[in-house]
Amino acid sequence: MVAAAKRGWLWSQHARDGALAAALTFVADQAHKWWMLKIVGVTEGVRTPMTSFLDIVYVRNTGISYSLFDQKTMMGQYVLAAFAVLASVALWVWMVRSGASRLMAVSLGLIIGGALANAVDRVVLGGVADFFSLHAFGFYWYIFNIADVAIVAGVIGLLYDAFSASRKDAANGL
Repeated sequence: MVAAAKRGWLWSQHARDGALAAALTFVADQAHKWWMLKIVGVTEGVRTPMTSFLDIVYVRNTGISYSLFDQKTMMGQYVLAAFAVLASVALWVWMVRSGASRLMAVSLGLIIGGALANAVDRVVLGGVADFFSLHAFGFYWYIFNIADVAIVAGVIGLLYDAFSASRKDAANGL
């Protein structure tokens, strides 16, 4: 009975929601990258204007955010990919052991799916494939992909979950 109870935390409803968010993020990101590279045939470094504020340009990011810790060698890419996998495992353990709320589980799933999708790029492409370039009034944001959007959305969800829980706790103390 204890073993069955311990297995239950692994696939609680919220853990399933987190796993689904991770899987959907991973598949959407990898499918988009495959489509852009194999079907559309984008060329690295060529900028294609889509709107007045969005260009499509393929760059291979060999570092982390904003090309920090740039790793030009494949060994460096393997190290960054391994770090992403380890971080994803740690986030999964946090999610299932903490009794995460649905928002927290989905947010962690978005981060896990995005991290794993970018890790695959590092191993297969030698860097993360980024495509979207937002710009306005001469200012160009960094170039990003669907996995990056999911990671940012996941972090925003975690922050909202953390602050909304503390507000509820504070209101209950009155």
